[in-house]
Amino acid sequence: MWRYDDARAAIRDALRLSRGMTYKSAVAGLPLGGGKGVIMLRPGQPVPDRADVLRDFADAVERMDGAYVTAEDVGTSTADMDVIAERTAHVTGRAPEHGGSGDPSPWTALGVVTAIEVACEHRFGTADMAGRSVAVVGMGSVGFRVAEQLAAAGARIVAADIDASKRPAAEALGATWMAPGDAALAEVDVYAPCALGAVLNEDTIPALRAPVVAGAANNQLANDGDAVALAERGILWVPDFVANAGGIINISVELADGGYDAAVAEQRVRSIGDTVRSIVAAGGDPLAAAMAIAERNLAV
Repeated sequence: MWRYDDARAAIRDALRLSRGMTYKSAVAGLPLGGGKGVIMLRPGQPVPDRADVLRDFADAVERMDGAYVTAEDVGTSTADMDVIAERTAHVTGRAPEHGGSGDPSPWTALGVVTAIEVACEHRFGTADMAGRSVAVVGMGSVGFRVAEQLAAAGARIVAADIDASKRPAAEALGATWMAPGDAALAEVDVYAPCALGAVLNEDTIPALRAPVVAGAANNQLANDGDAVALAERGILWVPDFVANAGGIINISVELADGGYDAAVAEQRVRSIGDTVRSIVAAGGDPLAAAMAIAERNLAV
């Protein structure tokens, strides 16, 4: 649920996100396709009755008769999924008391942290984050958890968000607060983009000072060719649809026969580290390596 200037922008976003979701599921070896639903809000206009909007969306999901299963993402919550469930059974990520696995953001964050650790292991020789510096740009539900986990592991955090109200919670972790643009170009070991997409582009890549980039944001590249530009600069980038797959991996466990098992979910989310190792071992452009894995799985 997001504000868009017009329907074309909403459709473009849905298509970009669904493409990413397709590869996210495929590279993780999940028995799922890829789709994304968007609820379009208008800039500068009041939000309509939220429950009515969610029920309208649920009716659209129901008409797809199970071809699309929805779940929480940016702008929605577990409580929203419970509202959607009033009108369709094709919804996941509901509250645990209603048989779901709850908020997916802890699982997404765990996958991102796992990807960062493996990338650091390759670049610096150890996955130990103690003493490493990480710029987490975007302190939303996933980004904050990424910063929290890394801080607990001994990393020094640079935190940033366009919402200054996030600053006290970040500083409580011991983080240094910066403006998002400054944090993205800070001299740190790891840059973790956890907010908007297209942050890796022809303007920012030449100015990056972090040798490792891995984060939760979707569609981090402005263009696929930017992956080559990162590799040419010697920057190890973990493709976003690899690093941020923890949420959908967790949902796949919820959808599996036999019911949800958090221990199984954790084991599978941590396997993101094995995927990162495979991509790194391939050398060269990590996007091409990740896409090759995804294409092989899609062809099965």
